[in-house]
Amino acid sequence: MASAIGCCLLVLALYPVSDAKANRQLAEPVAIPVAAQPLAIPAEEIEPALVWTEQRVSSGDSLSTLFSRAELTAIDVYQVSASQDGKLLRNLYPDELFRFGVDSTGQLQELHHIQSKLVSRVFTRDGESYSSEQRVREPDTLLNYREGVIKDSLYMSGLEADLPDKLIMELANIFAWDIDFVFDIRKEDSFSLLYEEQFLDGEKLSVGNIIAATFTNRDKTYQAVRYTNDQGETNYYTPEGLSMRKAFLRTPLDIFRISSGFNLKRKHPIHKKIKAHRGVDYAAPRGTPVYSAGDGKVIAAGYSKANGNYVFVQHGQTYITKYLHLNKKKVRKGQSVRQKQLIGTVGSTGYATGPHLHYEFLVNGVHRNPRTVKLPQANPIPKAELAAFQTATQPMLRQLAQSGGTSSFAGSSDATDKNSGGTSSAN
Repeated sequence: MASAIGCCLLVLALYPVSDAKANRQLAEPVAIPVAAQPLAIPAEEIEPALVWTEQRVSSGDSLSTLFSRAELTAIDVYQVSASQDGKLLRNLYPDELFRFGVDSTGQLQELHHIQSKLVSRVFTRDGESYSSEQRVREPDTLLNYREGVIKDSLYMSGLEADLPDKLIMELANIFAWDIDFVFDIRKEDSFSLLYEEQFLDGEKLSVGNIIAATFTNRDKTYQAVRYTNDQGETNYYTPEGLSMRKAFLRTPLDIFRISSGFNLKRKHPIHKKIKAHRGVDYAAPRGTPVYSAGDGKVIAAGYSKANGNYVFVQHGQTYITKYLHLNKKKVRKGQSVRQKQLIGTVGSTGYATGPHLHYEFLVNGVHRNPRTVKLPQANPIPKAELAAFQTATQPMLRQLAQSGGTSSFAGSSDATDKNSGGTSSAN
């Protein structure tokens, strides 16, 4: 017994009173500052997740129809429509998408009007009304390359080179002032182009603009590069800064065949007499658009027994163009017109044996052959802007040349190759 008591005294001697007190203090709970504690949010204040449904616009759908299919009421339709930007929902187009975000009480909290993969408008409940914001996504733009050789026509050769219709037409429009794509094209002519493709989240959305292009016609090579000047105007130019467009279109319509050329000793098909034909007849389907060949002012628009429906346009002090036998006139006397502006449609009014456009080109009052007359150049890059033009365009022209010189297939870079989805032969 005595030995046990002695052992207890020995243990107490090994632990001083002050240390034991300190240990008791450490064992007690430590107070945490209020700011460091997580805030407790009452369960009733936690915003529940919205339940989403989708409705795609079909032909004939209205906003009420879409809301009804989403099991929403006429009150919901009214509140959204009456909001500040609600009028933007009046015009709906097929394949647009609506997403409805509804809370646990069945009340519409968010409405997403998805107009395209890039543009949407979000309506968010704000009391008894809705506020809205437009959301626009920017696609990634990559450059791609194509080249081809003419076998029969530009259109068929363009399709073979995996070019969409849009780019084939744009390519023809770029070089249309220098090349007649109906009569000048020859087998073994060739083309190459650098153009934009737009992607969103790795998916190809659309084809953009041609950035630079070449066209070799009858062993003569033409080059063009796209440039936006300091005024925000975009056009195509030669590498030296000369405009690809001329002051006049070579032909004032897109689809045609020449049924009668410029001939001062032609026998008239109706009167059967030798009568000078001071223009070119372009046979085309009735209703084919006819464009103004250049900027100018309509000095006459009317009807006569011989000319049928006609339009005369004056271009400055030197040039006049005349358009005869129109089915319909689209301009009036005194009206200013721009190059490629619709001024009428092909018809057979007046002395005409079939639908065609009779087109005349006068220089200082003298008739000239529209197909061969030398057309004045449009304004070049101003000298003050030439350095900026070259800085902006030379890299594109080099990339176009390198793409054709180092690769026999489409795609100007590894990134472009991965997304192009096809190739086109250089031979």
